Amino acid sequence: MGNLETKLTILLSSMAEPHPQLSFDDTAKAFKHKSNRELKETYRLFNLMKNQSLVSLGSGVGKFAAKLNIGFVNSIIRSTIFKQFCGGENLLDCQKTIDELYQKSVLTILDYGLEGKSSEEDFEHIKSEVVKCAVLAASNDSVPVVVIKMSALADNELLKNAKIENKIPTEYQAAYASLLERVDHICKESAHLGVGVFFDAEESWMQEAIDRIAMQMMLKYNKSKCIVYNTYQMYRHDRLEYLKSNYQQTQSAGVFLGAKIVRGAYMEKERNRAEEKGYESPIQATKADTDRDYNAAITFCIEHYEHIASCCATHNLESNYLQARLVTDANIDPKHSHINFCQLYGMSDYISYNLAEAGYNVAKYVPYGPIKEVIPYLIRRAKENSSVTGEMGRELMYLTGEMKRRKLEG
Repeated sequence: MGNLETKLTILLSSMAEPHPQLSFDDTAKAFKHKSNRELKETYRLFNLMKNQSLVSLGSGVGKFAAKLNIGFVNSIIRSTIFKQFCGGENLLDCQKTIDELYQKSVLTILDYGLEGKSSEEDFEHIKSEVVKCAVLAASNDSVPVVVIKMSALADNELLKNAKIENKIPTEYQAAYASLLERVDHICKESAHLGVGVFFDAEESWMQEAIDRIAMQMMLKYNKSKCIVYNTYQMYRHDRLEYLKSNYQQTQSAGVFLGAKIVRGAYMEKERNRAEEKGYESPIQATKADTDRDYNAAITFCIEHYEHIASCCATHNLESNYLQARLVTDANIDPKHSHINFCQLYGMSDYISYNLAEAGYNVAKYVPYGPIKEVIPYLIRRAKENSSVTGEMGRELMYLTGEMKRRKLEG
């Protein structure tokens, strides 16, 4: 067992010891930003979402309503699931959400939630909107980062066919050049404004092109501070070593590595495609393998925090606690700009607000956009929460606990 793995084993075995400043069980702190009415609304919504049949039916209705722009259905979505998981329909709407989070010492990561576009007009619109996000972020101390989703800036077929830069098929070369221009424009403007850029992760068959472009942008813009961050999906069995090799590459170039560490969101799709096409699945054999590599990745980033700006982007209690413990044990300033936590807006408040209360850099990932455009995102959130086990089941457990503490009826 290597030094990193040995240290990680020792740390995890000691996590039963209480952290001097942090407890995720404090529902009073976790939900103090919610009035009784807001708490009851959230509790009822999560209670509904645990019903898988209802979520499946609602998802179908939502997609249908979005296509036909059915007013009364959109109104229901706006006042329930959209209100819970999105910051608004436009940047102006988001300012209220940004301010409310910042009042509780929670930062905002802005994500224009459009995806799956295929026209140059759409790609240029999204590029311009992300730059507007960066401009707004620069005027708010509470917004350190904006998000690039490559499948919103380029056609999926291009990303699939751009795995090797000098072997891109002729018919995709012009589109690839346009993609590079769009991404470089966003990163250049963000660097000028001093705003970070997260490259979201995609499916493995598109990720190779994204990884290459993200590294190109890091080498160009991460010289004096970390602007560009790639996303490392630790449910892939090759990502821990890839993270380490990226670190060596940025060290050799004398730039900062930006790393957002996630578990991953496409496991079923990845395994099915690998089976259909007859190649080895990139997905870890077990959840325990994913958890092991995730915790090893954040440990590696904290050990090299002077050269790696990282974000522990997870709803997993153990991993959040581990990073907090690593920072405390190493006597690192919890407000160091290279050490960050993040959870999705509308979820895991018991993690986010308790981390904020304990003095750590924590942000909410806040998507926004027209309701019909963010329906795919909302459906994913609803389906995640229809599982009553694991992290999503814990969400309802803590909400229930706070309802009881306040003596409220559901």
